Amino acid sequence: MTVLSQVNVQNRYRFDQACRVKAIRQAAELGIRERISINFLPNAVYQPEVCIRTTLEAARVHEFPLERIIFEVTEGERVEDGPWLAKILREYRRCGFLTAIDDFGAGFAGLTLLADFQPDLIKLDMALIRGIDSCSTRQAIVRGMLGICRDMGVQVIAEGIETAGERDFLYDAGIRLMQGYFFGRPTFRGVTPVAASSWPGRAGSATLARS
Repeated sequence: MTVLSQVNVQNRYRFDQACRVKAIRQAAELGIRERISINFLPNAVYQPEVCIRTTLEAARVHEFPLERIIFEVTEGERVEDGPWLAKILREYRRCGFLTAIDDFGAGFAGLTLLADFQPDLIKLDMALIRGIDSCSTRQAIVRGMLGICRDMGVQVIAEGIETAGERDFLYDAGIRLMQGYFFGRPTFRGVTPVAASSWPGRAGSATLARS
C-alpha cells in the first residue's frame, strides 16, 4: 500500500501540511543551498493565507529562505476549481515563494491554468521528453511551448531526461534547466551527487534542477 493511497478527504489537509514542514526541515538538516520543490495538493487548500502559515513558520524555525522554496502544483491531480487554484498560487507568490506547474502536458490543467496564472516555472512532463531527439512531433510541441513561455516570461524545466540525445536536443532548443536520471538518481533523505556531463561542441553547460 502506498502512502498516497491512504490520503482521503478527511486527512489530506493534515498530510499536505506535514509534508511541507518535513521537506523544509530535511532540506535545512541536509544543508541544501539550492532551491527545493514542494508539491502540494491544491484540493487540500481551503484558505491559502491560513494554510501557508505553517510553511512560513517552518521556514522561520529552520532558517530556510523563502525565495529558495518552489511550490509546485501537479497536473496529475484533478483540480476542482481552476480560478481558485490560480488564487492559491498568487497568494504563495505574494508571500515570497516561487511557483511552478509540474508535469505540464500530462494532466488536467494545461493551457487553461497557464491562461489564469503565469507561474515562475513550468516543468515539461517526461512523456513529452522521451525520445524527443528522434520525434519531430514532440519537437514541434516543445518548441511551441518554449515560444509561449518565452512570451510570458515563464522559465521551462525539462523533466525525465535519460539519454544524451534528449539532453542535447533540449539544450539546442534553448532549455537550460533539466532534471532526470541522466544527471543523477533521487535518494531517500540525502542529496544526490550530480556527475559532470560533457557538452561537446557547446559553450557552457546546463543548469540542473532537482526536486
